[in-house]
Amino acid sequence: MEESLEDSLLMDDGDGVGELTAQTVLQEIENAWMNERFAPEILPHQSDLVDCMLQQIAHMEENIKRLDKNDLRALVHRMELDRIKYVISSYLRARLEKIERYTIHILSEEANRSPEEAYLTPGELRFAKEYLANLETFFKTVALQHMPPNFQRFEANKFTIKPNLQAHVFLRANQRVTGIVLPGMLNEELDFEEVQANCTLIIVLKHNRKLKLEYVVLQIKLTFIWTFIYFVTNLPIFCDSILPILSPKVIEILFLYKRL
Repeated sequence: MEESLEDSLLMDDGDGVGELTAQTVLQEIENAWMNERFAPEILPHQSDLVDCMLQQIAHMEENIKRLDKNDLRALVHRMELDRIKYVISSYLRARLEKIERYTIHILSEEANRSPEEAYLTPGELRFAKEYLANLETFFKTVALQHMPPNFQRFEANKFTIKPNLQAHVFLRANQRVTGIVLPGMLNEELDFEEVQANCTLIIVLKHNRKLKLEYVVLQIKLTFIWTFIYFVTNLPIFCDSILPILSPKVIEILFLYKRL
């Protein structure tokens, strides 16, 4: 049972079979999960990663069964498996929620893509088509059949809901990237710095607002939160130990892109 997430997996990367560790696959799935949850539109599927991790989960479960039920290692590995299962389930649920909400839009976009560029898996595509067919049946049964003949047609285009691509998006740079031009920022180039932990957020704005103004708002919110914790929740010792650590990070957020 020592292998856990250090096993190597074989994945088809398009040019052949590449070897990846289970830990690397898990990290990629977690990245895909966060991207899917925070992106306004559905993103290209990562079914290869999910399938590889599901195979690894089945392998780990078989190994756990061979351990004594009172073995501490079994408990630790079960907790890790539950965490991985949650990430995968949440990732798939996020995609299904988008498919249900933007069914017509997603199907119309998918029809214009080649099989190699498809965003949906075959199962998701089948689900989307069945969902739209059931939706049409529902409307015809409940309402349309009781209307005059010229109003009984189910016009899918009138029910189209599109994702809001003008929504604010929060992102974090995994490594230093220079010369990025964001639309709506007067074509000014930005340099994204690599950040540690989850302390620094880079905000992609919807319009031509100054980035530093958003940072000021963020600083005000953080200051209010910590003031509330300090005076209301009666945790002065906790705050005294945390605030000195967070304050430099707030300053970093405010002045990371001070030239904007």
